[in-house]
Amino acid sequence: MKTALLGPSVVDEQTPLADVIDAVEAAFGAYARGDVVMPAKSYVDLPRYNGDFRSMPAYVAADAWDAAAVKWVNVHPDNPREHDLPTVLGTLIYSDPETAFPLAVMDGTHLTRKRTGAVAAVATDHLALPDATSMGLVGAGVQSYTQLVAISQVRDIETVVVADRNESAVEAFIEYFEDRFSVRGGTIAEAAACDVLSTVTPAEEPLVHSVGDHTHVNAIGADAPGKHEIADEVLTSATIVIDDYEQCTHSGEINVPWSAGVLTDVDIDAELGEIVVGDRPGRAGIDGVTVFDSTGLAIQDVACAHVAYENARDADAGVDFGLVGTDLSD
Repeated sequence: MKTALLGPSVVDEQTPLADVIDAVEAAFGAYARGDVVMPAKSYVDLPRYNGDFRSMPAYVAADAWDAAAVKWVNVHPDNPREHDLPTVLGTLIYSDPETAFPLAVMDGTHLTRKRTGAVAAVATDHLALPDATSMGLVGAGVQSYTQLVAISQVRDIETVVVADRNESAVEAFIEYFEDRFSVRGGTIAEAAACDVLSTVTPAEEPLVHSVGDHTHVNAIGADAPGKHEIADEVLTSATIVIDDYEQCTHSGEINVPWSAGVLTDVDIDAELGEIVVGDRPGRAGIDGVTVFDSTGLAIQDVACAHVAYENARDADAGVDFGLVGTDLSD
């Protein structure tokens, strides 16, 4: 048997966001039903290099498929400036859960970007106003692009306001999307007044202090203890939906006010999976502001890897190679 090597271009080509959104939603449904195995994300802190490694394994038994994978990923904020490398790099091993054979080794960097955009789209589809047409972005980095493209799959986004202190990043974002949306730079307050808001920064001091009366917020940036993009006064008055209790209270958007006792269990209204399977109401049962706290789960990576592998196999894409011995006589 051979293992498929799926590089960045193959992963990108074989993971259309519409497919990834469907797979991620199915994974959250499986999670709500108890049909996943997902050990806690483990961290290897590297203060010497101002970064860390994260190990993320999971098994998902969705309605139409099952799959297992482990992603080895990092966050090194100095990479772009000092090494001309992305802040986040990742490698994923995708395995057959029946035999444990490694079906594929694939680029996890594109995969991480897409599954992060996809989960925001799933949350937006369930929690944003059905007629939402405006989107704000706080942060104009790589993930902001995927957020807009993914969310435009589930809402008819027409106008976009992007806020970032890096003016060249804002200009590049506008130039990239100007033929598809009415997009402009603006203040954080202007971005936060839109129907849908995604925050994609590593901030440790809140940037967003007010939002529109019915804004849906995808809080994406907080993925480690101490990170905090949304002010407490917004969170305490909003309907809060999380991806996973342990991760969100430890390292999600709510981790700082949670540690300070500003937020408690009673302030968490639902996990996204509960809404996906209909156990808790989505926007139809909610009035006012909604906040989705996204920390990034291994089940999302498994879902995206499943799409990449199946599509690549159908397209005869990637390179097969021998990774492990299968001769039982050895």
